[in-house]
Amino acid sequence: MSTILVVDDKEMMRDSVATTLSRKNHTVVTAHDAKMAIEKLGQRPFDLVITDLQMPQMDGIELLSETRRIDEQLPVIVMTAYGTVDSAVAAMKRGAYDYITKPFSGDALLATVQRALEHSRLMKENSILRAAATPAGIRSCKNNHELIGESPTMSQLQHRLARLADSHGTVLISGESGSGKEVAARWIHEQSPRASMPFLALNCAALSTSLLESELFGHEKGAFTGADRLRKGRFELAEGGTLLLDEISEIAPEIQAKLLRVLQERSYERVGSSVSRSVDVRVIATTNRNLPAEVAKGAFRQDLYFRLNVLPLVMPPLREHLDDLPALISYFLAQVSLREGKPIKTMEGAAIDRMRMYAWPGNVRELQNICERAAVLTPDPVIAAALIAPWLNATIPAAYIPMSRPLAERSRIDPGPASLPGSMIEVTDPAPSQPSELQAIICDGKLRLEDIERQVIIATIEHNRGHRQRSAAALGIGVRTLGLKLKKWKQQQLVAATL
Repeated sequence: MSTILVVDDKEMMRDSVATTLSRKNHTVVTAHDAKMAIEKLGQRPFDLVITDLQMPQMDGIELLSETRRIDEQLPVIVMTAYGTVDSAVAAMKRGAYDYITKPFSGDALLATVQRALEHSRLMKENSILRAAATPAGIRSCKNNHELIGESPTMSQLQHRLARLADSHGTVLISGESGSGKEVAARWIHEQSPRASMPFLALNCAALSTSLLESELFGHEKGAFTGADRLRKGRFELAEGGTLLLDEISEIAPEIQAKLLRVLQERSYERVGSSVSRSVDVRVIATTNRNLPAEVAKGAFRQDLYFRLNVLPLVMPPLREHLDDLPALISYFLAQVSLREGKPIKTMEGAAIDRMRMYAWPGNVRELQNICERAAVLTPDPVIAAALIAPWLNATIPAAYIPMSRPLAERSRIDPGPASLPGSMIEVTDPAPSQPSELQAIICDGKLRLEDIERQVIIATIEHNRGHRQRSAAALGIGVRTLGLKLKKWKQQQLVAATL
């Protein structure tokens, strides 16, 4: 089923075409002239336009040109009783998909429409794939994403996700970095009624304010320097599907206001345009920050927070469901085996026991990295504890330490979100205290001070996703000092060349 705009100044022809298309379950919108058609094109998305060539005031060729300006990928079929070669060539030169001469049969019309809609579908898929290939952190979703684990914590999470998938409401997923927020978002989409429609994910922290606005809402040709062609935004490309806004807390206040309007009114304007466009997209936002605390500081709009926090979901850190370690390890090792085309390796019991004692500041993402590293580096079919032990001895950076305390303890020390309604953080009974990783390293005595320093710096850089300025600020050193240390360790081959 598709949405088709039919434009003709003759009511009988308009109704005849609309009736033929409606019988095939297409949604048909009609317009009696080009001016009305342009208004409707600006109000909602269409899959196809069918227009008469000869009309008063503005003919089909002019409407075709205007349609291409609004949406250059929207196919247009031109109808005319004057089937001359000149008019056909003129229509094709302006970008018409096809040309049909009156009188025509219903079967001929439907065959032409079917070809045009298939062409439109391929064009949309190409646009989504091009968006997925850009360096802005935008990805398309085609594969099933599993939630591994059978612990009580994961069982509760899976039950909650199933409830969210059945809804069309906006979802706000919070949790530490690496805890699986994006996997949960993709799972919600794939289990929802929108599963057959596009899924796009945009990393809000990866773009400047001006680029983020253009990526979200699109822009008109000439809207700013370098805008040499019309570009569709992510809301338009994800029509009917799901848009994941990763790291939502990083967007600037002016973009927050525009995003609030989309969530409230389900409409937006492209950059450089004053025409409002309606949108049907489910928004899922993720954050690793305490958004109520950000609202209290004035860094995030309270009204936007309430609009996002319709269906809240908190992803548990890995240290709160360590019973799932064996299942997760088996899954990640099987993935590596499939990718490399080699036999599946296993993890010995002593290695898993050592992993249970680790705080996992990088959560499931860190576990996945360690499993892949171990599978690649060891020639043995069984991964020994001695291989992975050094990787679990790095000191937890200062940014992790508050998150490694029991949740109830954190609620007494950190600024609490209880002052704002809709809080997603619950206070639980304190967990039994355990020695910190730093204490374990000191007692073990196997690492030198310079080794500890190097591992702290590397972990901090990974936590900040390679951002040296943020890493240096978190470590309390200058960016130049950080750079000199990394350069020295690279020359000694103590760190990866990519750092």
